[in-house]
Amino acid sequence: MILVTTEEIKGKEIKETLGVVKGEIVQSKNIGRDFMAGMKTLVGGEIAGYTEMIREARQIATKRMVEEAEKLGADAVVGIRYGSSAVMQGAAEIIVYGTAVKIK
Repeated sequence: MILVTTEEIKGKEIKETLGVVKGEIVQSKNIGRDFMAGMKTLVGGEIAGYTEMIREARQIATKRMVEEAEKLGADAVVGIRYGSSAVMQGAAEIIVYGTAVKIK
C-alpha cells in the first residue's frame, strides 16, 4: 500500500478514486505516565512517555485506515492528513484520513 500526503504519486497514474478512508483511536494516559508527566512539567522538556503514546496511537490509526482502504481494493491512499484533539481530561483522539485510489 502506497501512502502519500500529496494528491498524486510521482510516476504513477490514478486509475480510479474509491473514496475517503479513515482510521481513528482515542488513547488515554496511564497513571504512571501521568504522574511522571506532572513531574516533568516542573522542570520542562519533552515528556517522552506522551510522545511514545501519541506515536503508538498514530500507528494504530494508520493501520486502521490502511485496512479500510484494502477492503475497497485500493493500491494507495493519497492526500493523507493527521489530526488530534483532546476529547476529555487525560485522553486524546488521533485521526488519519485520505483518499483511497487504484493506480496504473
